[in-house]
Amino acid sequence: MNISRNEQRALHVLALGGCILHERGDGPKITSVTCFTREGMVLADFDLMAFNRLKRRRLIESRGGSPYRISKRGLMSVRAQLDNRGA
Repeated sequence: MNISRNEQRALHVLALGGCILHERGDGPKITSVTCFTREGMVLADFDLMAFNRLKRRRLIESRGGSPYRISKRGLMSVRAQLDNRGA
């Protein structure tokens, strides 16, 4: 599966305990997303397009309206890094 660099970076952050907070507009559509590391820092280059790609591929999931986290399929798809500390 082809996963871009920004998507890989987001998956690594999520695999290390991060989450994606989402906001909805007046309807059911998600209008903005913010990816947080487990330390509370914001991942700068994560946008709505990357979020939609990860969601469409079922690499992230939300249960019961909670923040989005990495799914089991996402854990299987993430590539190993030499320095996998999330920083």
